[in-house]
Amino acid sequence: MAEEIKAAENAAGNFIYDFITEDIAPGGQYEGREVHTRFPPEPNGYLHIGHAKAICVDFGMAERFGGKCNLRMDDTNPTKEDVEYVDAIKEDIAWLGFHWDDRFYFASEYFDDMYHYAVELIEKGLAYVCELTPDQMRANRGDLSHPAVSPYRDRPVEESLRLFEGMKNGEYPDGSMTLRAKIDLASGNFNMRDPVIYRINRLHHHRTGDKWCIYPMYDFAHPIEDAIEGITHSLCTLEFEDHRPLYDWVIKNTSVPNVPRQIEFARLGINNTVMSKRKLRQLVEDHFVSGWDDPRMPTLCGLRRRGYTPASIRNFCERIGVAKTNSVVDYAFLEHCLREDLNERAQRVMVVLRPVKLVITNYPEGQTESFEIENNPNREEDGKRTITFSRECYIEAEDFLEEKVKGYNRLYPGNEVRLKSAYIVKCTGCKKDENGNVVEVYAEYDPETRGGDTPDGRKVRGTIHWVNAESYVEAEVRLYDNLFTDPEPDTGDKNFLDYINPESLVVLQGCKAEPFLASAGLTDRYQFMRCGYFCADKDSTAGHLIFNRSVSLKDGFKKK
Repeated sequence: MAEEIKAAENAAGNFIYDFITEDIAPGGQYEGREVHTRFPPEPNGYLHIGHAKAICVDFGMAERFGGKCNLRMDDTNPTKEDVEYVDAIKEDIAWLGFHWDDRFYFASEYFDDMYHYAVELIEKGLAYVCELTPDQMRANRGDLSHPAVSPYRDRPVEESLRLFEGMKNGEYPDGSMTLRAKIDLASGNFNMRDPVIYRINRLHHHRTGDKWCIYPMYDFAHPIEDAIEGITHSLCTLEFEDHRPLYDWVIKNTSVPNVPRQIEFARLGINNTVMSKRKLRQLVEDHFVSGWDDPRMPTLCGLRRRGYTPASIRNFCERIGVAKTNSVVDYAFLEHCLREDLNERAQRVMVVLRPVKLVITNYPEGQTESFEIENNPNREEDGKRTITFSRECYIEAEDFLEEKVKGYNRLYPGNEVRLKSAYIVKCTGCKKDENGNVVEVYAEYDPETRGGDTPDGRKVRGTIHWVNAESYVEAEVRLYDNLFTDPEPDTGDKNFLDYINPESLVVLQGCKAEPFLASAGLTDRYQFMRCGYFCADKDSTAGHLIFNRSVSLKDGFKKK
């Protein structure tokens, strides 16, 4: 799959970088100015991997040009906004390694300014109060052959000013009036057909309380916010491309202090997941997942809990690049970026997930010896640690078969394997319970093969991991997989809930781990040998260790 990696990396061209370079060059529209971007999330949900791309673009561009990036909460719609989401957003961005310093703002800080700019438009004859209901407005929207219609378009300026003030003062019921920009009812771009820029909505705002009963629409508010903050480049996703003429119209026709430039790029799509806030909220509220930070969720807090690192996500976003065409990235490529990072940083440990006891019958009873094992073969500075070995240990149940199968190089009667860093052992048989389940495997060791060496040069094909039965800690291990079985669970007429993967979480109890893991911290990362990469879960305690599988060792993108 090396070609797929190369294709993803080749897609990482950056037209935004080229545009900004032109803008700040001599003769450019921002010559001599500091590049200034912003990241403007709505505080009505948790950030997901798609937002991570936008964060990397907004903050990353500012970093590349030695500029600055604001963090602004777009709280113009108080329907589901909450301080919980504000705090989570700040935590996620900081976790990714980006900083806004003291440039943290709320769109609601500019409500007074937005109201005055709306009045300015009315005074210029460029906005009017319309009394069409939402249904009537839809019915009068027109089509490509017919213009939109509003009987209130020629309302006198003085009347619109009086009505708009009455809207602000709460004199009219919700939905009875709107303020519309007076642009072009026949425009081929429906966003320009006298769009609504203010609506009456009696909702309690998490910051302004009940001061306002009218709220600006995003397309009106956003350019004003950018202009007030001195943003040079307003970087946003491709769905706002058709809204750019309205963005520019607002800037041109109000007395805002600056002129930002909007540039659009393709949003991030990943298969086998959903990234609609509404659908993610449904997964949480209907208990299909344990919460916003469930490790199966594409939220940044979920990925963090699963064991993803900031470096892996930033590398992923950098390598897929920015483009002008929407596309879907294979989730396996995100996993590949995590494997690359963890391969360098994760300590190697031995954990047996589905244990069965191995008894080495010719090893002296009561004897214990020690072996050294590398913490990470890729990092000599990580050093080595000591593990203990005795007559009994635990191995994976799948590492023993009663009868040989072609291609199987692990334990079966008469076959030899290496016990990682210890000895070579030859299987002699097994013991079963009354139900026919194997409860013990028997083997004999070769004392001349300490450390797994073969002085006589014989070939031993299999190497398996193990945990000393006299020195271990028990752990719960959670194996995570894709939340959905369908690569595109929310396309067309599909109900995404019909494709939830019943095996997206498998919980294993009674796993046997090296005592080394008893002190595992939330920021530590481990490779459970032959099993995958894991991290401690936030619910893990000294009395009940819990580990989440971040990603398996299988890598469909491995370079040949």
